[in-house]
Amino acid sequence: MIEYDPERRLGIFWVSCEAGTYIRTLCVHLGLLLGVGGQMQELRRVRSGVMSEKDHMVTMHDVLDAQWLYDNHKDESYLRRVVYPLEKLLTSHKRLVMKDSAVNAICYGAKIMLPGVLRYEDGIEVNQEIVVITTKGEAICMAIALMTTAVISTCDHGIVAKIKRVIMERDTYPRKWGLGPKASQKKLMIKQGLLDKHGKPTDSTPATWKQEYVDYSESAKKEVVAEVVKAPQVVAEAAKTAKRKRESESESDETPPAAPQLIKKEKKKSKKDKKAKAGLESGAEPGDGDSDTTKKKKKKKKAKEVELVSE
Repeated sequence: MIEYDPERRLGIFWVSCEAGTYIRTLCVHLGLLLGVGGQMQELRRVRSGVMSEKDHMVTMHDVLDAQWLYDNHKDESYLRRVVYPLEKLLTSHKRLVMKDSAVNAICYGAKIMLPGVLRYEDGIEVNQEIVVITTKGEAICMAIALMTTAVISTCDHGIVAKIKRVIMERDTYPRKWGLGPKASQKKLMIKQGLLDKHGKPTDSTPATWKQEYVDYSESAKKEVVAEVVKAPQVVAEAAKTAKRKRESESESDETPPAAPQLIKKEKKKSKKDKKAKAGLESGAEPGDGDSDTTKKKKKKKKAKEVELVSE
């Protein structure tokens, strides 16, 4: 809060926010939180990125006057003071300075490799947004750092950063790739007919070239094909191992079937145990809860015992 007028109920506050923030809604929500209601009466943008209203700000009339001065008097001093280069917005970013021979390759989408780096700024961290520039200070692209300053200083190869957005137009700098000794020899052999127009070996290609030259694009394709061929085999082997595991688990879980006579005996025992428990719980003697058949059997046994005693 910068200023507040209680009589007019007007307040002025300053907000630092990202792009897409709804300041009008923010004013309404502040009024709801205070319990008095609120609306936005005036909105003024005082800063955008590194550009503020106090530094390097001009009006549309200044742009019109600068263009008129350049068209009629060929004086570009006013126009240069009004229109600033793009690099003015990137002064807060960490910088990588590239060699002139690598600039056009980056404009065509080549990877930012360590041999092409000429200078680098201190304090670069991984996944930090940086700007890649030329030796003249021209912005080539925005990139995401994949190496820290310490790693860049100790390594001699590898990918330094990943391109996020290319700024410079293509062919602003001369094309410098394909000028090495192997590339020059390959172009000469294509002219002589020892290689086809795509640089592939033919019947007339020398054996030394076939043995020494490595076509990395072909090797990459072969690796991809080999992986595609191996994939079904790997899937089949995985399915077989899964089946074996299931079978072993099912065999371990299964128990051998018991004989039918043993099962019947176990059932009878369990029934007798249940009856005995029920009799004990009811408070009666073990013989009281017997069925009629068991009572008759007991009576017959007693009668036989009496006959034997009398004899």
